[in-house]
Amino acid sequence: LTAAERLQYEGYLRREQTNAAIMALGKHGVAIKEIVRRTGHSRGLIRQVLRGQRNDVFRSRESSLEPYLEWLDGQWAAGKRNGTELWRRLRTQGFRGSRRVVSEWVTRRKRADKADAESLNRIPSARTIARLLTTSRDNLTKSETVTIAAIESGVPLLVTARDIIADFHLMIRRKAENELALWIDRARDSLVSSFGNGVAKDIQAVRAAIVSPWSNGQTEGQITKLKLVKRQMYGRGKLDLLQARLIGAT
Repeated sequence: LTAAERLQYEGYLRREQTNAAIMALGKHGVAIKEIVRRTGHSRGLIRQVLRGQRNDVFRSRESSLEPYLEWLDGQWAAGKRNGTELWRRLRTQGFRGSRRVVSEWVTRRKRADKADAESLNRIPSARTIARLLTTSRDNLTKSETVTIAAIESGVPLLVTARDIIADFHLMIRRKAENELALWIDRARDSLVSSFGNGVAKDIQAVRAAIVSPWSNGQTEGQITKLKLVKRQMYGRGKLDLLQARLIGAT
């Protein structure tokens, strides 16, 4: 996908996820007012989804090279890497595009091959591996995808750990509190056992976070604002001045 198409595709995925969540609540008999409270979306949007009036279709623009990509891959594998020569051969097969289109494809292919070679010769850091394993495949470059494939084949335990973390996120979003005990057992036998043990030690708070509609987001936001104001005064503000800047301004 191009950069613009990738943005469109990400928006399409977000809308589809929203539609699926609203439809799931509707199938369980949740009232529209309650769906509004849980999801934060408007009544009009929720009505559209429940009535089947909000169906998105994503279509990427087809390149003029699309019918010839298999032939180009074969030529590339055979060592034919000159863009002008490939364009001349394509012309004999009915291709009517310009030489620039083929040259750009050759340039992208060379960069991708170079990136693949560099990524496999360099061992990524633990932080990089964690980021790649928890990033959606749609948001990874080709070189990152190759790196992930090599990691998955070499360290299968990382794949299991990634799936366990993904299931934890899914459990939180679905508010599936009944899956918490089973998830803890799975996590304890994996590379994320320390995280699983931490959840088990504070299981009452985690269970409350799953089933409760309340959030401490407002409190955390006010604390962040207080710290920001204090640091703007180089940390020298006393309580009366902080109170005047925070409360007096509102």
